[in-house]
Amino acid sequence: MRDQTISEYLSQLADRVPAPGGGAAAALHAAQGAALLGMVARYTTGEKYAEHRDAVERIIARTDTVRSAALRVGEEDAAAFTAVIDAYRLPKGERAEAVAHALAGAARPPAEVVGLARAVVELATELLPIGNRNVITDIAAATEAARAAATTAPARPPATTARINVEINLGGIKDEALRAELTAVIATVDDIADRAARLTDAVRLEIAP
Repeated sequence: MRDQTISEYLSQLADRVPAPGGGAAAALHAAQGAALLGMVARYTTGEKYAEHRDAVERIIARTDTVRSAALRVGEEDAAAFTAVIDAYRLPKGERAEAVAHALAGAARPPAEVVGLARAVVELATELLPIGNRNVITDIAAATEAARAAATTAPARPPATTARINVEINLGGIKDEALRAELTAVIATVDDIADRAARLTDAVRLEIAP
């Protein structure tokens, strides 16, 4: 994913192939959100913002880390889903255990996307009060990208991109500890969505005529 052109990635996403799919797209949303915050932070440098230098430098480093992690997770998601398809093609006697193992692996990348989306929202919350006001709308765009990684629309209970990709695998996971871990992760999604919405509202209020 990281080495493809945008056009190549979108063509592959649109093709009749099992991966990349929704999980990779969710990870890319998170990566874009982190990249946007990195851009805003880099515009929040120089003498005018000297008092915030330490915070801004930390935010820049963190957004770069999150962006890279999101791309990695997107690639892992595609590989994990391919493993599920391969498991279903095994002979009947070998299939059940292999499928359960593959589904457990396929649930982990979208669960990690939830954490990355939360990180984007937390960084946006920190950057909003100090960020360069000329690019403040990009903070809102970043939080909406994070919400897209996690939720479908604010007008209804969040079904979430990442959460759906965890939930669809939960039924086939036999490890109760892993099921509990993944359920706890996806339970945080509503809070991520609410925080993202509040950030966007704060930006809209500030730029309102």
